[in-house]
Amino acid sequence: MHWDFFKGGKSKYAPAILLVGFAVLVSFLTRLILVISFEHRMGSSFLLVAESFFIGMLYDLMIALFVAVPLVLHICFTNEFIYTKKGRWVMAAFFAALLGIILFTHLIPKDFNRDLYKAFLIYLAVRVVIYLFLLTRSFSFRRKWRAAVVGLFLFVAIFLLLFNAVSEWFFWNEFSSRYNFIAVDYLIYTNEVIGNIRESYPVTSILLTAAIIAGCIIFLFRRKITAGIKERFPIVPRLAFMVLFALATLIVALVIPASWKNFSKDNYANELAGNGIYDFVQAFQNNELDFYKYYQTLPDSTAFSIVREQLSAPYSRFVSNDLFNLEREISYPGPEKKMNVVLISVESLSASFMDSFGSIQHLTPCLDSLANKGLLFTNLYASGTRTVRGLEALSLSIPPLPGQSLVKRPGNENLFSLGAVFREKGYTTQYIYGGYGYFDNMNYFFSHNNYDVIDRTAINNKDIHYANIWGVADEDLFTLALRTMDKNYSQHHPFFTQVMTVSNHRPYTYPEGRIDIPPGSRTREGAVKYTDYAIGRFLKEASAKPWFSNTIFVVVADHCASSAGKTALPVTGYHIPMVIYSPGNILPAKVESLTAQIDIVPTILGLLQFNYKTKFFGQDVLNLPADKQRAFISTYQGLGLVVHDTLIVQSPVKQTAIFQADFSTGAAKELKPDDKLTRQAIACYQAAAWLIRNGRYTSK
Repeated sequence: MHWDFFKGGKSKYAPAILLVGFAVLVSFLTRLILVISFEHRMGSSFLLVAESFFIGMLYDLMIALFVAVPLVLHICFTNEFIYTKKGRWVMAAFFAALLGIILFTHLIPKDFNRDLYKAFLIYLAVRVVIYLFLLTRSFSFRRKWRAAVVGLFLFVAIFLLLFNAVSEWFFWNEFSSRYNFIAVDYLIYTNEVIGNIRESYPVTSILLTAAIIAGCIIFLFRRKITAGIKERFPIVPRLAFMVLFALATLIVALVIPASWKNFSKDNYANELAGNGIYDFVQAFQNNELDFYKYYQTLPDSTAFSIVREQLSAPYSRFVSNDLFNLEREISYPGPEKKMNVVLISVESLSASFMDSFGSIQHLTPCLDSLANKGLLFTNLYASGTRTVRGLEALSLSIPPLPGQSLVKRPGNENLFSLGAVFREKGYTTQYIYGGYGYFDNMNYFFSHNNYDVIDRTAINNKDIHYANIWGVADEDLFTLALRTMDKNYSQHHPFFTQVMTVSNHRPYTYPEGRIDIPPGSRTREGAVKYTDYAIGRFLKEASAKPWFSNTIFVVVADHCASSAGKTALPVTGYHIPMVIYSPGNILPAKVESLTAQIDIVPTILGLLQFNYKTKFFGQDVLNLPADKQRAFISTYQGLGLVVHDTLIVQSPVKQTAIFQADFSTGAAKELKPDDKLTRQAIACYQAAAWLIRNGRYTSK
């Protein structure tokens, strides 16, 4: 009986075993081809290369097992029971329950992405149609159908493995490494990257060749694939095989750490030991791109000397002569002002939406009115193109490092933050978000960096006027914020509260009857105008509060609505508005100084005349000489420094370019190299990368 089990299992799962073997073989051949093709770059000894192959085989096996998991599950749960009389009733009940979930619950959200929701419904409908179709067919027909499905799955899997192998070769040719965060970035900017790939590589030939090879393999092994399908394989041994396969996969994944590939001081040997798919997953999880590996660098001492000179100011003093210690003591002449601060970070608010910056759409009547009553910053630039990058700038005041924002990276606890400075001054510090704070790692980041996090879970359902997949409507968010601030005031503590809006985000939905653009239009303009309405309503209600006269309100965008342009870093795609408003405390004015988003934090602290110790890279722009004004803009790979009308861009692999930026169109004209500006740009980013890597940008 045991022999029959293993014999049947071997035959039944032959397609899965074939796939595992082929995946390992493709990975081995990829590694071999990389060695042969780029031998002149490596210079590694035979022993190192052999070690790379041995360690690499372990990663290859892990990935191969994971690739085969869906096929094992499919084979395991393929059965005839669902076509029996009892099985039909079970399937009818299952489909009825699923239909009820779709119609009467939000377990399958549709606001997040209507196309994805439609795709799910279409898939479900196709599955029902296929089931009903097979229900009317004979067992012999269903057996042939299953063989065809397994064959198709194998064809697609083998095709993708082959295509990935070719992609790895091209990636290595350009970056001398396995996949890293650059590959992750390529997925984020899919349209741009696909266009570039089509223009740069023979994509059609590659796809056609991979398809032909995959087809030939399926044809050669067709008997092995179909043999197991013809057998009646009992459910118990099927489940046993699946459990054993799953355990093997899990054990391999747990036993083999990502660090094994870094077994030597030879970077090429380490990269060779990796597996492209595995490294891609690791890059996605770690969200980091090594600055020292992919960007031009200076000696660390030189970089820090340049940054220390840039950070020197009349009101600050370095606490140490240690070049690598950027901590300064900030001292203002006047008395400290223990005023409350409310920082409203507005989702996707480009400066171009406001009449104050030339718009004629009249989408922001509240903010335009506010701009005439407070400090309007007209030359402010966002650090990046995503909310988490804006949150990083507004909390950590650090240049944007390559890869993902520090908000989403592992090991981001106890960093030097605005929350830490306010708490040191006895403030209650809070981050309030209208969605669920687990999104984008907000809960973890803020709660581990001196903020209390308050999110959608703090709002009773009966108090929600409208909500979509991103969170509650901004008016409900501000109602929560007002309630929180009232509580802060009653406890006799000054407070710093950051409020992150959500309504100006696709699908651009909001409550009826608030503005003259109907919610059904689902337009960006409607969402902008609704968010403006919600901010105006909040400030009106706040003006009646006893804490209002002792509060500074800061309204600033997290990033622009779009950063697309003809250049890699179009400055117009980063131009954001900011208004600082506190009637009776701050006089109306326009601030035309070039300002980085990371300058907002020290500028707020400067308005409060705080004396404090800082590690921030940002500076108080209201007290900053014109020759030290600059702004940082970035994508996940491109690192930009704006100085006057000049844009210095760093990118992988170790490239720099200098442009004359057009601040009205976003266009850029390449200029001759400028060593001083290039060194300044490199130094700022390199020093930030060094401090994060060495754990020196902390609040402790």
